[in-house]
Amino acid sequence: MLETSARLLRLLSLLQSRMDWTGAELAERLEVGLRTVRRDIDRLRELGYPVHATPGVAGGYRLGVGAALPPLLLDDEEAVAVAISLRTAATGSVAGLEEGAVRALAKLQQVLPSRLRHRVTAFQAATVPLAGAAAPPVSADVLTGLAAACRDHRRLRLRYRGREGIATREVEPHRLVHTPRRWYLLAWDVAKEDWRTFRVDRVEGPLGEQGARFTPRPVPEQDAASYVSRAITSAPYRYQARILFHAPLEAVAPRTSPGAGRLEAVDAGTCLFLAGSHSLEELAVWVAAKGFDFEVLDPPELVPVLREISVRLGRAAS
Repeated sequence: MLETSARLLRLLSLLQSRMDWTGAELAERLEVGLRTVRRDIDRLRELGYPVHATPGVAGGYRLGVGAALPPLLLDDEEAVAVAISLRTAATGSVAGLEEGAVRALAKLQQVLPSRLRHRVTAFQAATVPLAGAAAPPVSADVLTGLAAACRDHRRLRLRYRGREGIATREVEPHRLVHTPRRWYLLAWDVAKEDWRTFRVDRVEGPLGEQGARFTPRPVPEQDAASYVSRAITSAPYRYQARILFHAPLEAVAPRTSPGAGRLEAVDAGTCLFLAGSHSLEELAVWVAAKGFDFEVLDPPELVPVLREISVRLGRAAS
């Protein structure tokens, strides 16, 4: 049987590992009686941990939300995951997180066991950021506020900066979707009575109070990521391309990304690529560089552009 202090830590770890526990389940895991579990729960409450109890046959215990953040218990894999995530956040695209991430990482590394610290420092030593086009900054407060509204199924009134200036949009937020450079919100637009994709960096903060609770609607496509991929790679652009690759989807997929376009399997040997662009030249070069034979289904204007580029490449090769 564990000593009291060790048992309290074990109890806290169990309460943090999942949402609900019955007293009998905790007693079995700790190898103690129900009375001891109740006493240990009271000790955790005295230490500031908000443990809620529900009476009755189906009752149990749940670790709630307190006024202050209590210490968290992490296993080895969780500690490494948090450290690497903090290292990434320190150079990420979420504005305002860099300083906090660095401070939190310093605290975590100070108490990491040697075997785990070596894994984290090896990651840091082997990783450098690649300079390139700056990602649009995203407010951490806006991002977490949107995530909370998605979780709680609460309506929001967004001040959104679109092509015609800032407008107020009442939405039912569904999911946050991100690419390596941008964050998007998939939401039901109440006024337009349709699904819309919003760039989070264009949402003007701070967010207002959450509105009424809503019943989530069915996802418009296979999943939220598929819908956002289609929306951001085709709808805003002048040219809508449909390219038939003479290669299976499994071969083409590793050479593209959801942010570049959408792939659909046609049969075992071909797949359809759907994308958009304001430039036919960019489309031509992107498709040709994939290394597969292909046919242009749309737009027809892309064909002469491909011919012109092939002639230019031929001259360069000769």
